[in-house]
Amino acid sequence: MNEINNSTSKPQNLIGNSWVPAQSGRVLPVVSPIDGATFAEIPDSDAADVDLAIAAAREAFETGPWSKLTAVERGRLMLKLSLRILEEKEALAQIETKDNGKPIKQSRTDMIMAARYFEFYGSAADKLHGEVIPFMNNYDVAMYREPHGVVAVILPWNYPAQQVGRSIAPALAMGNTVVLKPSEDACLSALRIAELAVEVGFPAGVFNVVTGRGETAGKALTEHRGVDFISFTGSPEVGTLIQIAAAKNYVGCTLELGGKSPQIVFEDADLDAAIPVLVNALIQNAGQTCSAGSRVLIHRPIFDQVVAELKLRFEAIEVGPSGEDDVMGPLISAKQKQRVERYIAESDQPIIAKGRIGSNTPSDGFYVAPVLFGPCNPNSRIAQEEVFGPVLCVIPFKDEAEAIAIANGTDYGLVASVWTRDGARQKRVAKALLCGQVFVNNYGAAGGVELPFGGVRKSGHGREKGVIALHEFSRIKTVVNYFG
Repeated sequence: MNEINNSTSKPQNLIGNSWVPAQSGRVLPVVSPIDGATFAEIPDSDAADVDLAIAAAREAFETGPWSKLTAVERGRLMLKLSLRILEEKEALAQIETKDNGKPIKQSRTDMIMAARYFEFYGSAADKLHGEVIPFMNNYDVAMYREPHGVVAVILPWNYPAQQVGRSIAPALAMGNTVVLKPSEDACLSALRIAELAVEVGFPAGVFNVVTGRGETAGKALTEHRGVDFISFTGSPEVGTLIQIAAAKNYVGCTLELGGKSPQIVFEDADLDAAIPVLVNALIQNAGQTCSAGSRVLIHRPIFDQVVAELKLRFEAIEVGPSGEDDVMGPLISAKQKQRVERYIAESDQPIIAKGRIGSNTPSDGFYVAPVLFGPCNPNSRIAQEEVFGPVLCVIPFKDEAEAIAIANGTDYGLVASVWTRDGARQKRVAKALLCGQVFVNNYGAAGGVELPFGGVRKSGHGREKGVIALHEFSRIKTVVNYFG
């Protein structure tokens, strides 16, 4: 097998445990956000490559060794993969940083999280049981959970390695096989993790990776009649197309489509604890996080105080190359940089503060200084739409009812946080918020592999993470046995 590492110039698709170039011979450049330089190529795959991958996955699921493994055996393979990811943590982190642009410290954390997903779901593979249903006399009724079959997984570029773990691990734990289409903007860590899966003994066809563009490889994968379930993380616009494709083939899907997540700060909040989190929940990964806390709603009595603290912190942020101590690195691409800069330039809301781009920053890298807007009109474009960059809006509110109305006043509903010492208010507000996760006096809980994650409305549907993800990647069969 050809080795893929940080210096490899021409990675290939992994199909049936073999490296395979695109059938067309076409390739796409791999550009580092750090300096804008092309340093590798990946296959520009299309429907022919997807056909090969799905055929390999179908064979593995129906007749190959994978179909004969017990749940505990699947789990053991996943635990081996978890350990290999940890052993390769530094090399994987270096790949991730060059490919994605995020600071190396964050890339190392992402590898630990990727390993944790395979550890968690490997340990859970034999723990999800069926049920016996009480019924009429002389009947024995059982409910089984079975794998869907071939699962198509399409992932974005913001957390490539972590999201491999988040989506692939529960699918494999349930006995499915997978065809992964990672983002063409950052896919090298996904290819390397798939290679590690082969090294630890995953049978051929279980974990396949096909690279390429969404409009070709992604479209062919989600519309393929050989796919039994789809897992997608990305934009609402593409999520709509995937729901249509799934509906045409009568298969299910989970969709995680982003957010405009509010952080609500009441006058009794512990501001020393809250303020650093309010900033970090936005600028982590340069704001390119679906659950980024991109709106801060502040109780009027403390609005000026909180804004003054946020202003100081924003002005102290220096953006630069992905070194050990950087708070914020580049955006993923020139296209994304232009998109974020356009949002900033076209906004009619007042700017409170900006960070700065460091003097040692490569001129061809994709860097944008963070911007703090406010006080913002809750209905303004910058406060309503997902920028997916280092842009934070501060919005005042007069009371609890207005805070809830503003928080729920976008098309999204993914994550929220509530900062208050009042226990009754914590419960009232958390219950009233329209979203999938609410954090009280914290934000994100360090990733929380165990915590079900997903949204409502334009943020998508279905749940990832936690034991509940195993339900998403399985289907129920009821067996009714009459013995009278």
